[in-house]
Amino acid sequence: MDKEIFRRECLDSLRAKKRVNSYLLDKIVVKQLSRLIKYRNCKVIMLYIPLKIEINIYSLIKELRIEKKTLLVPFMEGKSFRLVKYRLPLKIKKFGVKEPKKSNRYSKKIDLAIVPILGTDSTLRRIGFGKGFYDRFFEKNSKKIREIIFVGRKYCVSSEIITQSHDIKGDGYLTPKNSFLNKNRGLRLLK
Repeated sequence: MDKEIFRRECLDSLRAKKRVNSYLLDKIVVKQLSRLIKYRNCKVIMLYIPLKIEINIYSLIKELRIEKKTLLVPFMEGKSFRLVKYRLPLKIKKFGVKEPKKSNRYSKKIDLAIVPILGTDSTLRRIGFGKGFYDRFFEKNSKKIREIIFVGRKYCVSSEIITQSHDIKGDGYLTPKNSFLNKNRGLRLLK
């Protein structure tokens, strides 16, 4: 199987799921992320502004803003993005992605990056929507990021290695039903 076929299968599987349970399933992942952020004492967190097919993390964003954490989100620029501080109001941009208004680039150290994912393989490298935005960003900025956690609504792992070396490698993968973290980092997530 190649990456494109696997990506389509993961997308088809996600779209086939009924949205009735999405709220409850997303809450499971948000709770795990909240516990992880507290356990790791993260102060600067890279997040994403969710599309309908991704884990809805708006409640986590609200919680972290109340806790005065520094929240960073992607701001699209050409074929990649830069990180900017999360601010309201959000505008709908290319591909239906919401973004804050243009602001200064954030270029300091990041404790935790939470990245949406369609699937992965045994190397724990990301398979996303196929545009390469995250790959290009992490290629230039990976040294500034302490830990990368992938999140997805459905556990979608290929039995074959289908990713390449340029695909982002994560430290963990959280879904509502299956979650794991790199053993060297500590904290086993229990539901």
